[in-house]
Amino acid sequence: MTPQEYVQNKTSSSGSSFYYAFLFLPKNKRAAITAFYAFCREVDDVVDEVSDPAVAAHKMAWWRSEVIQSFSGAPNHPVMQALIPFCAEFNIQQHHLLSVIEGCEMDLVQTRYLDFQALSRYCFLVASVVGEVSSLIFGSTDTHTTDYAHKLGLAFQLTNIIRDVGEDALRGRIYLPISELQQFDVKAHEILQRINSDRFNNLMLFQYARAKDLYQQAFSLLPDCDRRSQKSGLMMASIYSQLLEEIKRDNFPVLNHRVSLTPLRKFWLAWRVQALGKF
Repeated sequence: MTPQEYVQNKTSSSGSSFYYAFLFLPKNKRAAITAFYAFCREVDDVVDEVSDPAVAAHKMAWWRSEVIQSFSGAPNHPVMQALIPFCAEFNIQQHHLLSVIEGCEMDLVQTRYLDFQALSRYCFLVASVVGEVSSLIFGSTDTHTTDYAHKLGLAFQLTNIIRDVGEDALRGRIYLPISELQQFDVKAHEILQRINSDRFNNLMLFQYARAKDLYQQAFSLLPDCDRRSQKSGLMMASIYSQLLEEIKRDNFPVLNHRVSLTPLRKFWLAWRVQALGKF
C-alpha cells in the first residue's frame, strides 16, 4: 500500500463529515488535506484506542519525534510520507503538527476543565490549529482568514463536545467546563452516570447558543477575497451547524444517543455549498 492509499483509507474509513468537503477540491489540495487529516486521526486514535496511559504517552512521544524527523527530510510513517511533500507548497509548519500532538496529549492527563478559558486552550490546539492548516491548503490570501479558521475550528470542536457528552462520559471525561456545570447545578456524577434532567438540558442550551454564535462570528470574519477558496471549510460548517441544530431539535439526547447525519445528507449539504453557495 502506498502512502497515498494509506491516508485515503484512513480518511474515508473514519466516516467524518470532513471527507465530504474534500471531494470537491482540486487533486493536489485534496491529496494534501487528506494526508493532513489522516495525521490528525492517527494522533487522536492514540488517545481513544490505547488503554494504557503510559503506552499512549510513549506513542505520542514517538509521533512528536516523527514530525521533527519528517521536517528534517526523513519521514518514516506513511502519513508523514504523504504529507511532507505538500508542506512547503501550502506553508504547513512543524509547529502546526506539534500543536495538534500537544492538544491530544492533554487528553492523557486531563479529564476536566475548570472554565471556558481553560477549555478554549485545548480547543485551540486540537481544532483551531487544524482549521488554520486547512485554510492554508484551501487557499488563504488574507490574514483575517486565519482568524476565521480559528473561530470556525472552535465552533466545530464545541459541536463535537456537545455531540459526544455521553461517549466521553464512558471514558471518564467531561469537557463541559466545571464552572458551567455549577452555574446550571449539574453534578459531574450525573453526567458520568448519564442521567438526563431539565438542568442538563438548560446547560446544553447554553452550550448550543455559544457554538451557534461562534459559527456566525466565524462567517463574519471570512474576507470576501477568500470566500471562494474556502468553500470546503464552509461545506464543513454547513454539515456541522446542521448537526448542531439536529441535536437541539431532538432535545439534546446526547447522554445516551449519538446524533449523526446520514452520508447522503452530508453529501447534499456539501454539494449545496459547492453548487449554490448556500449554507
